[in-house]
Amino acid sequence: MTRKGSLKQKTERFDTNINKRGAVSKSSKKEKPFTVGPVVLAFFLFVVVGSSLLQIIRQAQSGQIMG
Repeated sequence: MTRKGSLKQKTERFDTNINKRGAVSKSSKKEKPFTVGPVVLAFFLFVVVGSSLLQIIRQAQSGQIMG
């Protein structure tokens, strides 16, 4: 069994800490950098949008209905 003194100390530490929850200073929080750079994102969008536009143009010229 635990001694009353150590149990009381743990309770006091918990009681003082309970009011500090959620009050974390901004210096301890790390800001995450972008995982994908803006150039890579722009290139990806260019490829996706460009390929879909080319597909639409090809289907319009050949007269095929999507589906």
